[in-house]
Amino acid sequence: YNVANKAATIYASYLETNDERKLSLLNEVAQRCEEQQEETPDDANAWYLHAFALGRYSQSISVVKALAQGLGGKIKHSLTQALALQPAHADAHLALGAYHAEVIDKVGALVGGITYGVKKDVGKDLLDTAMKLNPESAITRIEYANALLLMFGKAKMKEAERLYQEAAACVPLDAMERLDVEAAKAELAD
Repeated sequence: YNVANKAATIYASYLETNDERKLSLLNEVAQRCEEQQEETPDDANAWYLHAFALGRYSQSISVVKALAQGLGGKIKHSLTQALALQPAHADAHLALGAYHAEVIDKVGALVGGITYGVKKDVGKDLLDTAMKLNPESAITRIEYANALLLMFGKAKMKEAERLYQEAAACVPLDAMERLDVEAAKAELAD
């Protein structure tokens, strides 16, 4: 399940051009992950990939709409569970840091903190941990840069640009990393 769920989420996130099909694929992954969580509740990736699929789904429909549908709580719960099971899960740290940033960007730090328990310093700490755990990762740099801009705006522009440049210079180790490096190059070209 983990391999199939990750592959489907990557395909939907990076390559699928039909929005309806993309949302359908991400929903299918989330449903399979929920089944997997029941069958193997101690599998950190069943929780992480659930959050990953729901997070990409949320970004596709708008984070505000996703929060209104209660997806934010599901994402946070799954990432928290993944980290409880595997504290050194770099991608779960990264995703939870990005979650803090996305919520803060959409509803503000005050409402985000009160309603969803998100904080800029916690988000930054999670991103720092992800970077320490996976220092050669292009996606870690891209997501970190995006999160800095969402949480701190132009004040972190230089740091974000540096992270995009580092991501673009990464040597991809697999097909997903190749897509991440190309995404970083495209971001720098804009």
